[in-house]
Amino acid sequence: MSTTGEAASGAAGEAEKRVTWAELYFDLVFVFAITQVSGLLHHQHDLTGLFRALVVFVPVYWCWVGTTVQANIRDVDNLRDRLGILLVGLTGLFMALAIPAAYGSRGVLLGAAYWSARVVLLLLLARVPGVWRGPYGAGVLVSGPLLLVGGLLPDGPRLALWAAAALCDLSAPLVFRRRLANVAYHPSHMPERFALFLLVAIGESIVGIGGPAAAARLDVPELIAVAAAFTISAGLWWQYFVYAADAMRHAVEVADSRRDVVRRIFQYGHLALAAGVIGVAVGFEETVADPWRTLGAGSVALLYGGCGLYLLTFGYTRWMMFRRVSTTRIVAAVVVLGLVPAMVRLPALVVLVTLALLLVVLNGVEQLRVARAAAGASGAGAAPVE
Repeated sequence: MSTTGEAASGAAGEAEKRVTWAELYFDLVFVFAITQVSGLLHHQHDLTGLFRALVVFVPVYWCWVGTTVQANIRDVDNLRDRLGILLVGLTGLFMALAIPAAYGSRGVLLGAAYWSARVVLLLLLARVPGVWRGPYGAGVLVSGPLLLVGGLLPDGPRLALWAAAALCDLSAPLVFRRRLANVAYHPSHMPERFALFLLVAIGESIVGIGGPAAAARLDVPELIAVAAAFTISAGLWWQYFVYAADAMRHAVEVADSRRDVVRRIFQYGHLALAAGVIGVAVGFEETVADPWRTLGAGSVALLYGGCGLYLLTFGYTRWMMFRRVSTTRIVAAVVVLGLVPAMVRLPALVVLVTLALLLVVLNGVEQLRVARAAAGASGAGAAPVE
């Protein structure tokens, strides 16, 4: 799922691959799935709850990744593949329905749905030589069975097996990187798909604002809290879609090894980006409806920690793409994380407004930096600034 040298330049010359309507409909299932993960985290957001939510989120995310990859490397705008994508969407819906009671009575449903999704994806790629000896085979032979067996066990062993399954999925592209070296990713389709997934996650932050606010009094403090929360959500959107999206597309287009870019930037990097946004979304649920309430450490950690993780991930992606340090975002992340102890003692409204102002300042500094770089760029071949 990458190219090197001549193969990379050849793929870049192909007609632009478009996202199909089936893929966009498929994404709607994951709108609901992310909402369910947020709900799980909302009910338990200490360190144990964070880990449990992550262990459940990884197979949901990896089903989406597996479907996106097979749609990227093949033409899926046909009857067989449309039906296959819809069938994976149905299994994703079953997974989403299982999430609220995943560590209770619906563990088997989660495991069976995930395993079924991996089987369907493998069958869709059955004509690809050696597909069994790669990430898709690992999903059918290892992580799928681990999730199903884990669903039959008590809470502690279940969590251990599910964590092992998540680790298996996440490590598969790295373990099989040599086998993936000759598979050609389409350079435009992949960035668009992962951007859409992140947009789905950011949409959950709007739900996190609107749901509690709709049931609140909506006096002036509540409206200010809504405005501040929306500014935070928009600030996170701005960081990715104004500054980073084009740079990521550029990176995959010019990479000598698309396999490495897709694994590091998209499969791993976007997992962290989405997790950060989900944390912020759950934090909104704890703050908007009661702006004068003093928040606990867990709620502040979700809101500020999620934002900090989001910004730090851009430091990781920028280094992986261009070997450059994203100084402004790393500094902003350190400031955000450093404020957590102080924010625990303050009303929710102050917590929201402070974070909103920090993101406005960060985006303002980034805009000046981008404008300065554009003014100093010579020629049309300059790389996008991220």
